[in-house]
Amino acid sequence: MPMIIGKISENEKKVKFNVEIHCTNCGKKVPGGVQTGEGYSQTEEFKIELENFKRSYLCGICRDKKRLEKH
Repeated sequence: MPMIIGKISENEKKVKFNVEIHCTNCGKKVPGGVQTGEGYSQTEEFKIELENFKRSYLCGICRDKKRLEKH
């Protein structure tokens, strides 16, 4: 199932992207790609948000480890 990034307005067509996203901690590839609203996908804001997401993404295992270490 693709992850949703950005904004999708009501009744707006969704656009799916097959983007290479890897966990920034362990390097595991994230399956499923991403999706966003058709209008938002054309904006510079979306490109910036996607790049920031790719730079900071943690897979579920690494995210859970990080959360448990804080407690």
